[in-house]
Amino acid sequence: MGEATLTSAPAAPPQEDSTTPSGLPWWANPRVGLLVVIVALVILFSALRPSFLNVDLTLVPMQADLSVFAIVGLAQLAVLSLGHMNLAVPRMAAVSAFAAGLTYDRLHAPLVVGLAVALVVGALIGALAGTIITTTGVNSFVVTLALDFGLLGLVSLLYAWATDGVAFAVHPAGMDALRFDTMNNYCAGPVCGPPVPLVVPIALVTVVAVGVLFRRSRVGREMLMTGSSLRAARLSGIPVTRRIIQAHALSGLLCGLAGFLLAINNGAFSATIGDQFLLPSFLAPVLGGTLLAGGAVSVLGTVLGATLTSVIQKGLNLLQFQLDQLQILIGVVLLLALSLDRVRHVLAERRGVRR
Repeated sequence: MGEATLTSAPAAPPQEDSTTPSGLPWWANPRVGLLVVIVALVILFSALRPSFLNVDLTLVPMQADLSVFAIVGLAQLAVLSLGHMNLAVPRMAAVSAFAAGLTYDRLHAPLVVGLAVALVVGALIGALAGTIITTTGVNSFVVTLALDFGLLGLVSLLYAWATDGVAFAVHPAGMDALRFDTMNNYCAGPVCGPPVPLVVPIALVTVVAVGVLFRRSRVGREMLMTGSSLRAARLSGIPVTRRIIQAHALSGLLCGLAGFLLAINNGAFSATIGDQFLLPSFLAPVLGGTLLAGGAVSVLGTVLGATLTSVIQKGLNLLQFQLDQLQILIGVVLLLALSLDRVRHVLAERRGVRR
């Protein structure tokens, strides 16, 4: 932590876990709105399809999916803290999953070793993106979009070389347990509670770690300061270049974790890992209150945003909507959620409360 000490700067202080200052009423908090919408949708879907509350059919798989998409949202949040974007989230996850699968297939490594490889590969790709951005000065949108296209071709070539373009058939020890077991399998007695997939604790630890990073650590605060005002951050002695690279490396690392967990949930390390990650990566943090302009993030809001999208998808699937109908309705519901959030802020401002 031998960085230059922060000094006074003409920039607004960074915010973490809130884009609603304390002056606003509680109902103007975007997290409260998300929670209300989630509860309302759970009640609605449960009334229309009682199977929505079925543990084995719905709740356990939804928890597993939610764990992945919450981490995907945090991967985007890491760079949104700077006011950047990472459009290569899907392919970072795919390459990281490939690296883990190759490790298992060729080296017969333990499960945790493949996870470590996925995290390292993801972090290195993210650091590469951050280095290109800081070196060239090109916008993160352009750099990560180009990187996504490049990695898309690379993933296809890698799987064609290693598996004839299909997937790794290897199942390292512990993979099936991580996929199918719940915490109740390792708990005796009547107080075990509802079944919780083993991937959920991994996601919870990740959420807590990212929250602590941005709330408590100097590195996280300096990332937020960089996103709030790049010029002020430089004048304050913050190593801006290093923080940008670190934020993108963190994003890549979280992509690697998400790709690994999705491969576990799917039961295979395949080239399609991460294909559906891009939209949820933005929806979860933005719905939760993270600013696209940078300088403010909400880790809890990101989890709630991921929960909302998971509830919508699972509920509409149970209502037997077709894929195209499902996409339209998800877009409408999410647009309404964003609009309601804006309405809450307008009403608060009309009451004379400054945002």
